[in-house]
Amino acid sequence: MLAIQGGRIYTMSSTGILENGTILVEQERIVDIGNEVNIPPGCEIIDARNKHVCPGIIDAHSHLGLCEEIYRVEGDDLNEDIEPVSPQLQAVDGINFWDIGFQDALRGGVTRVQVVPGSANIIGGQAVLLKTLASNPSGMVYRNPWGVKAALGENPKRVYGGKRKTPRTRMANAALLREALFAAARLGNNEQLDAAGEFRLRPLYRVLCREMPLLVHAHRADDILTALRIKDEFNIDMVIQHGTEAFLVAEELARREVKVAMGPLLVNRAKVEMQKVSFKNAKRLQEAGVDFCFITDHPVVPIQHLRICAALAVREGLGEAEALKAITSSAAAILGVDDELGSIEKGKRADLVIFSHHPLETQSRVEMTMVDGIRWRD
Repeated sequence: MLAIQGGRIYTMSSTGILENGTILVEQERIVDIGNEVNIPPGCEIIDARNKHVCPGIIDAHSHLGLCEEIYRVEGDDLNEDIEPVSPQLQAVDGINFWDIGFQDALRGGVTRVQVVPGSANIIGGQAVLLKTLASNPSGMVYRNPWGVKAALGENPKRVYGGKRKTPRTRMANAALLREALFAAARLGNNEQLDAAGEFRLRPLYRVLCREMPLLVHAHRADDILTALRIKDEFNIDMVIQHGTEAFLVAEELARREVKVAMGPLLVNRAKVEMQKVSFKNAKRLQEAGVDFCFITDHPVVPIQHLRICAALAVREGLGEAEALKAITSSAAAILGVDDELGSIEKGKRADLVIFSHHPLETQSRVEMTMVDGIRWRD
């Protein structure tokens, strides 16, 4: 058992900020938090006086370990761009758990990360939610599978149009996605499929049963509207990934309670559909009542800079508390794991970060990262 004592604790719960608080950790859980915590004899003490403690940072959309930074060909397992509908693929099977990006994540206070396939395909495969630290690589898998990745917009058009194959238009993008969901619905109608067909479509059937969400890559507002039409038609749970122009259709998103994993933001305008990228978009979504979190799309933005993205959104008008939520509690809620993560509360998992200064200050350094009670130091 150990106690983190004396810090300024951003609980990200109804408790708010605790000054000179104590967090008591036993194995992988938080067993107590407050200003008057009873510390058992023999408990290890971590001195956090004059430090800032917050929940582990969560990146809800990345390609960590799936698209490695150094090994551009050897380490690129992002897209199986041969068949545009490939729901049977699992991101976890392409991840290098020894990728140096995991150390970068810990260096930036990131304790959980959702890794998704790329966006070359209309349906690219199944996502996985990982811990960035565990006693062994298999232990880094937290929830698998944890959503199915789909893509609309420029990427599938570019990849398959260049091969003179469907999809070459946005119409075909949407049609292929609808067709796949329609075919998956046959599994629920007890219609006979061959074994290969059932294996391929089973993940989409789970989406139709609302066991996990469809994670839709969409930057432009018209692509987001297409995604929302498909959501309505099939009554599925959906999270918009990227959402560069989500603020233009914020009312539609808010009305359906569709959330946005927003980013990458610390980038240039790499393609036409990203021409409206701006840190101001976070405040626009917040004012419209759309739930959102920040993402890096690592390695597009290095994962250790997720909190810098949140800080830059504050500079552009987003409230400091909202920005911190967007990399902790809101990210956990969007991923559907806020029962265990995203805030510092009794009974939740001990994902904790100690900073030298406020987490969103650029001069702040991570002094300790803890994942499920396991400590990492740079």
